[in-house]
Amino acid sequence: MVTIRKARPADVESIYTIVYDYALQGLMLHRTREAIRQEIEAEAMFVAEEASLIYGVAGITVFDPSLAEIRSLAVNKSGQGKGIGSKLVAKIIEETKQRRIEKLLSLTYQVPFFEKCGFHITQKETMPQKVWKDCIHCAKFTNCDEVAMVVYV
Repeated sequence: MVTIRKARPADVESIYTIVYDYALQGLMLHRTREAIRQEIEAEAMFVAEEASLIYGVAGITVFDPSLAEIRSLAVNKSGQGKGIGSKLVAKIIEETKQRRIEKLLSLTYQVPFFEKCGFHITQKETMPQKVWKDCIHCAKFTNCDEVAMVVYV
């Protein structure tokens, strides 16, 4: 049975491998091992685990009391089709509620998946906290092809 738990320092390499595979495909931003370690230390990253193997990962970044973002959501190939992605999203939504944050953002290529998780399409421009903190540093800033989606929690 797959369980979702907070990531631990021992998970860095497994998380890095999963994220790196998606980054190579241009589907997600690359994260360094050090960035992953920092997110784990900030208790902002969760993993999906079964039989001591990591199958998926998701992180949360808080911009302010009104906005957080689900980041680095990824499930390795052997974990796909088992509902792991949905479980990770549900955990991040739960974490967002516990932190009393109003809405959760996702920048994604996976619109149907996030719609099934309760998100709806919005405009990136309505999220200046995200745009001016992260997006401005992205190579795709002037020609972003990701879809902004939010869920109110």
